[in-house]
Amino acid sequence: MSATTTEPLVFDTNFIGGGWRDSAGGPLPVVNPATLEPVGTAVEGTPEDVDAAVLAAASALRGEWGRTDAAARAEWMERLADELERIGSDVSDLVTDEMGQPVWLSQALSSAVPVNQLRYYAGLGRSLQTESLRDNVVFPGRTRVRREPVGVVGLIVPWNYPQSLLMAKLAPALAVGCTVVVKPAGETPLDALLLAQAVERIGLPAGVVNVVTGGRETGAALVDHPGVQKIAFTGSTAAGRRIAARCGERLVPVTLELGGKSAAVVLDDADAAAVVADLRGNSFLNSGQTCFLLSRVLVPRARRDELVDALVATAQDLRVGDPRSADTELGPLVSDRIRSRVGGLVDRARDDGAAVLTGGRPLDREGYYYEPTVIDGAAPDSEIIQTEVFGPVVAVQEYDDLESAIALANGTAYGLGGAVYSADEDRALEVARRMATGTVGINGYRPDHGSPFGGYKDSGLGREHGPEALENFLATKSIFG
Repeated sequence: MSATTTEPLVFDTNFIGGGWRDSAGGPLPVVNPATLEPVGTAVEGTPEDVDAAVLAAASALRGEWGRTDAAARAEWMERLADELERIGSDVSDLVTDEMGQPVWLSQALSSAVPVNQLRYYAGLGRSLQTESLRDNVVFPGRTRVRREPVGVVGLIVPWNYPQSLLMAKLAPALAVGCTVVVKPAGETPLDALLLAQAVERIGLPAGVVNVVTGGRETGAALVDHPGVQKIAFTGSTAAGRRIAARCGERLVPVTLELGGKSAAVVLDDADAAAVVADLRGNSFLNSGQTCFLLSRVLVPRARRDELVDALVATAQDLRVGDPRSADTELGPLVSDRIRSRVGGLVDRARDDGAAVLTGGRPLDREGYYYEPTVIDGAAPDSEIIQTEVFGPVVAVQEYDDLESAIALANGTAYGLGGAVYSADEDRALEVARRMATGTVGINGYRPDHGSPFGGYKDSGLGREHGPEALENFLATKSIFG
């Protein structure tokens, strides 16, 4: 079960209770979207696998892990960080093969970032105050307010940034003393199993971290399990609604980091070259398979031609190719299903009268590649403007004045990311304050793991990253004196 770049990985077990447990589930094959060659096979986790994992997590919470203090937990997390740093190239190479992410990006987001997240939350966990005393308001005496780990947590993570989005949940959960069952995406199960191997190698107490691979049915079994006290999910808004409904029925708290249709608001004094240089990454990153992607570019009508011409030239200049090549900027989409969905959205936009200024077709090569695409002239209420594409597709929207720009920026059901570009940062800040979105960048978009991340409206519930993420995994108790 070691990662290689040539021989497919075969996992016919799940990691449960500190060891590898056989499963009655069928094979879950993984295919490289760039070459269409097999990467490996995991297993379709069954409800019985989920049950065993939840029971193992509950046992760890009652046992050794439940008796650890913050300092001991931090030491375990730092040991895991060291081990993940040691195998970082194996993990990042595997993510590149699983979902086609360019290797330079997977080295950052699947190796360096998860290691940094673990160390960051280890530090926060050490300093976390879990008890405080406050004077009573009505009765004499004082109340002790205590924060405790919420319990067994189900972590359901997507395929687009599988390691960093997993660690954004796992690290704060471990820091406060929870135990977890991880359900990775069906497209990218193998890298989560490398994480499980790392957990095994460092000797983390059995049951603290469990990994059960599988598809939608496996995730549903985890969400519905009565032994799970919290669900943390990243994925589509449609799936998030279903999970929220099930958690609501069980009165189980849930954190949802969902989709986006984020706007880049270009003000009339912005430097065009600087804007498109930033949008080269922030509008096309990971072949558009990024939740906070700046997929709508709002430009003042008086500068439309200048800005759109520069954006089109940038899209045409993007280097699309082998994700294993160091100079590739965009790799393939993760699957034929996703590429077909992207193509369908673009085709319907064209049929509805929008202009495809560049791109708009699958690339004529092996793999699930799609051309970087710029669309203009779509109506504000059209599908291409209102729907998260999750591909390398950017829509231009023109505006006449600042009020109409803000209305367009806020004119979708989403509210995850956004950016404002201007030579006057104070002016840009005022626009950012009026945008109905959970995160906004000024002259760029650079989300930092020390600051809360999450969305308004259909983009989710709760926040990840920063000290705020610790609260996702804590329950509050009052002890009256």
